[in-house]
Amino acid sequence: MRKVGLSVCYDTRNYGSQLQIIATIKTIEGLGLYPEIIRYRKKITPCFIIQTLPRLFNYSFVISKLKRNNRDKKAAKYPKVFERIVARNNLFDRFAEQYFHDFSPVFEGWENLVKESARRYDLFLCGSDQLWLPNNLGSHFYTLEYAPDDKPKISYATSFGVSKIPFFQRNSTSRFLKRFSSLSTREKTGVRIIKELTNIEAALVCDPTLLLTQEEWGEMIHNTPAIEPPYIFCYFLGSNLDHRTAAEALKEATGYNLVTIPFLDDFMESDLNFGDIQLYDIDSIGFMDLIRHASFVLTDSYHGTIFSILFQKKFLTFDRFGEEKNSRNNRIDSLFSVLKLEDRRYRGDVMIIESSIDYDRVSLILDDIRQNSYGYLKNALVI
Repeated sequence: MRKVGLSVCYDTRNYGSQLQIIATIKTIEGLGLYPEIIRYRKKITPCFIIQTLPRLFNYSFVISKLKRNNRDKKAAKYPKVFERIVARNNLFDRFAEQYFHDFSPVFEGWENLVKESARRYDLFLCGSDQLWLPNNLGSHFYTLEYAPDDKPKISYATSFGVSKIPFFQRNSTSRFLKRFSSLSTREKTGVRIIKELTNIEAALVCDPTLLLTQEEWGEMIHNTPAIEPPYIFCYFLGSNLDHRTAAEALKEATGYNLVTIPFLDDFMESDLNFGDIQLYDIDSIGFMDLIRHASFVLTDSYHGTIFSILFQKKFLTFDRFGEEKNSRNNRIDSLFSVLKLEDRRYRGDVMIIESSIDYDRVSLILDDIRQNSYGYLKNALVI
């Protein structure tokens, strides 16, 4: 059986990231291949330091690190809350150990990664997630630069996460993209970026989570809901106070409880009192369960949106990022454009959520996209 080395972000404590890895693994196994998640640990050497130095001048990379440190410092001021966040992080880790069953040995240091991966794998795949964000490119791992020239390298739905590549990264981005045997991305902006930098026509494919059907995901979920309906599942990763106000307005109009999972990406003191039912002990299966049984879903999350669509919920998606920046809203822009769901964007009227969605039409579009995306992956992998 041919072996596929996966460059995926397996240790991220994020529901969408974990679920898309499960979908990727299941799909590759269904093609008769053996996927293995590559574990790479950086080794501090003079070469590594020189290679990493440019990241210190990358504004978005530095800001992301500072934001994460600031979040942890704020949370530490509330010991009971911090303790629950730590316990939730442990749930993420246990989930990965349970469901990501095929790991490589830990390859320590770049030279070891290059040597062992060339010996161990027949082909390589990276994806999905925002692995090609400008502040991620300095690692050279998610770009498959360690993989040998003579073995196939495939991207599946790999996302740049932004609408343009900074000028100082355009040449290096072009170089690593041209080494791929097959290129695909999950956003229209990604297709455009690849065309501009390489003159290659990349495939537009669906997120891995959409490769599995509602029924296939449902088989993983417990029959008994964690929270008895009716309720509004409010899944916000951003820190926009207006979004919380809109959620409170929907609660007042319906009389339903607000169910939240607080402090995943950011720490806002106001969220200490936001939501009627605050849940911490939720793993990625529990996350899907909360969406499947919700009466309404309010979210600023890409995968919160995807699973709302898969489980055919009444939902609204909020813009997490400001349009004045190098927008990271384009993942949802592309998703809504393809599925013709632009009216599910929150534009100031939360009660629009009660309007019906033609899920028969959405399902037909989604089935077509799923088949085309599966076809891309089959052609790229089964050589």
